[in-house]
Parts: sequence; structure tokens; C-alpha cells
Amino acid sequence: MAKDNIDKFMKNSSIHVANLNRNLRNNKSEVSVDFIHSDPLGIMVVTNRVSLNSDLLTIKKCIKNLENIDSTQVETLQLPQSKSYLKIISIPYYLCRSYNSQECITSNDIEDIIKQNYIFDNNTLASKPRVIKVSLKSDMAIVWINIWNAQSRVKAKGLIN
Repeated sequence: MAKDNIDKFMKNSSIHVANLNRNLRNNKSEVSVDFIHSDPLGIMVVTNRVSLNSDLLTIKKCIKNLENIDSTQVETLQLPQSKSYLKIISIPYYLCRSYNSQECITSNDIEDIIKQNYIFDNNTLASKPRVIKVSLKSDMAIVWINIWNAQSRVKAKGLIN
């Protein structure tokens, strides 16, 4: 969420807590919102117990339906997760966009490739990919990616091999 969205949302946070709790009760959820906390990266909705996906969808729907919030900037809600660091080897370091091009691959190129690849459909990057050239004379690169993963590392296991 953008800073202006966070500020608008936090001005009426107590009202939002009440509305979220009402919607969660209407969906027969045992989860209730205790409080809402903001930081420079977004807002954190703290609940009394671990939320189910249906609870997250209810919360997201309520937030997106607020009139003074730009709903296009509301990002996917996630449960607390850990980062999994994955290493992709044998990636060409130079792009072949044109003949005799010496353009290096960038983290933005890697992000574009990941978005287009079906293997990464249910994964969210935790940070920008890192591209490292193997050696000065090599034309190969190593790419490090960080994905948000469940504590059981289920998402990383699905990407390996």
C-alpha cells in the first residue's frame, strides 16, 4: 500500500477494526481483529488466532471496498511466512536481443521471466532477484531469488527439480 493510502486508512483504524470484525462474524469465522498497525511498507492486521484463507479474503474484500482507499494499491494479504533462498545456475549472462549485443541480464529481466513461467504462479518474490556473473571470463550467471514460503517449505520444494 502507498503511504497516502496507509495514512488514510489509519485515520479511521478503530472503525475499520469494528467493520472487519463484523464482516468476519457474518462469515461465521472464529477470528477477530485485535488491532491494526502501520509501518512504511504497509499495514498489519493483527488477529486473535491464525487466519484461514477465507478470513484473509474477507479482510481484503473489506479493505478494497473502502471509499477513500485506492483499491488498485491494495496488495495480496499474507500470513507470516519465511523466506526461501533459491539459486538458479547456468543462466546466460548476456541477452540476445540483437546481433552482437553485449547487454547484461538484469534483475528486472529475471522478474519478467518469473512472471511468465507457470512454475512460479503461486509464489511471491520476497525481494529483487540478484544476478551474479560466475567469473570475469564466463558468459554464465547465477541468479538468487527469495520467495515467501510456508514454514514447511512446501513452495520451495515444488520449485526444486
